[in-house]
Order: sequence, then C-alpha cells, then structure tokens
Amino acid sequence: QVQLVESGGGLVQAGGSLRLSCAASGRTFSSYAMAWFRQAPGKDREFVASISVTTHSASYANSVKDRFTISRDNAKNTVYLQMNSLKPEDTSVYYCAAGRSWRDTLPTAYDAWGQGTQVTVSS
Repeated sequence: QVQLVESGGGLVQAGGSLRLSCAASGRTFSSYAMAWFRQAPGKDREFVASISVTTHSASYANSVKDRFTISRDNAKNTVYLQMNSLKPEDTSVYYCAAGRSWRDTLPTAYDAWGQGTQVTVSS
C-alpha cells in the first residue's frame, strides 16, 4: 500500500496562493488515482479535486473550480494542489488520498490517506 505525506500548508491572506504537495512512497503510486480532500472543524471531510493515473482527466468541486489545479508527477511520486485566489472559507486541513478511480468523490472510496496539512486563509 502507498504511504502519503502532505506538505506546503500555512497561513496566507485572502487572495493569495499556496501549493500543496503530497509525496508518496512505494512503487505503485502510478497505478492510483489521486485526490485532495479537506476538513474544517465540526464539518465532514469534503472532496476538493481528483486526477487520473495518466493525468488526462481531473475533477473539481464547484467551490474550487477555476481557482485550484490538481496535477501529478509520476516520476517523482508526487501530487500537487495549486490554490489561487484563496478565500477564508478555504481554511481547512487538507488531505491527499489514493484510490481506484478519479471519478470517486466520497472519502470512503479512497484506500490510503496522508496525515493532513493545515491551510489558514485570513481575511
């Protein structure tokens, strides 16, 4: 099974940008669809974006469409989330996850998770 470690979170002002990274260990990274989820205090974990194994397909939550971009580098075993035009409501712990299909948007469909990285957007 793949192990995942997120990085790149932090504190940013509204309108700013951050890039999250998720490094995977294990030789099977390139066989997994990858996704980002987020969870704010007292709320359910919610889908943010996903990307297919080949990078040809991606999906985004409506709340982040046109602001966030998911990408992956299979040679580096890493998936990224570029976040632009950040809003206070984007404040959450962000998690990367590995699963079987980029079309899956439910957390239960994903097999492996990182520990999360905090993103805080100040107004």
